[in-house]
Amino acid sequence: MPADSATLLNVVATRVEDRGGERAIRAASVLFITVLTAAAAQISFPLPFTQVPFTFQPMVVLVGGLVLGSRLGLASQVLYLAAGIAGLPVFATSATLPPGLLRLIGPTGGYLMAYPLAAFVVGTLAEHQFARRYLSSVAAMLVGLAIIYACGTVWLAYFAKLQSGSAAVGLATALATGVYPFVLADLVKLVAAAGITPGLWRVIGTR
Repeated sequence: MPADSATLLNVVATRVEDRGGERAIRAASVLFITVLTAAAAQISFPLPFTQVPFTFQPMVVLVGGLVLGSRLGLASQVLYLAAGIAGLPVFATSATLPPGLLRLIGPTGGYLMAYPLAAFVVGTLAEHQFARRYLSSVAAMLVGLAIIYACGTVWLAYFAKLQSGSAAVGLATALATGVYPFVLADLVKLVAAAGITPGLWRVIGTR
């Protein structure tokens, strides 16, 4: 049995007898997570002491990985970044952060560029049945969230740039402005969101 048979999407898609219908379900699911990631970016709250806004995107990325699996989870976030690079208004609205491609080299670029990797890793864990139980879903999402924080912090600390010049702030400041203000809220969201895939497995996966 292939590893990806353990994902919710694969269970749903393989129940469609028509091959074209199965591919359509997979494509629509990837697009749905991409659009949901973009929508979550619009629910953002700027904070006065940092250029990193509070958004709901990480939870969408992580749940998307649990549902789609590794390759399609990665694809959904690559598509999201491609839409942003193309100039579509999918990134969080900001008066200070640059638009389009420049957003990826700005202060929040590390977080954004970590989304495909986080979705891939969480999706890989889902393919090994981490999405079927609440505690294992929490564990998988914690791994993905750690990836997003690590990449975002390192980028903000050492590599971030704005059109006016370097925006790198050093590790201590990156932690103070890019991790500490957000980690508790993200953990609360994670604890709540981790129940989604086990619930879906109970409804869909056992039919």
